[in-house]
Amino acid sequence: MDMANSNVTKKTVNVTIDRDLFQRAKSLGVNVSSVLTDALSVRVRDIEIQQWREQNRAALEELNRITEENGLLSDEYRAF
Repeated sequence: MDMANSNVTKKTVNVTIDRDLFQRAKSLGVNVSSVLTDALSVRVRDIEIQQWREQNRAALEELNRITEENGLLSDEYRAF
């Protein structure tokens, strides 16, 4: 997911990273902004997924209970 090249509004921020790591990345031509954007996007998505699961835990448990009790509506059409 390369968000840095997308047509999105960007915000300039200051970050603190290890000086040697930055120099190594720079010498290798690594676009630090792009790497940070990609990594941050993944981390935010993972946190949002976890929050959604927690917020919807009761509903998902109820759906699982109903399914265990009654089966799926498509059970009669299963070919396996």
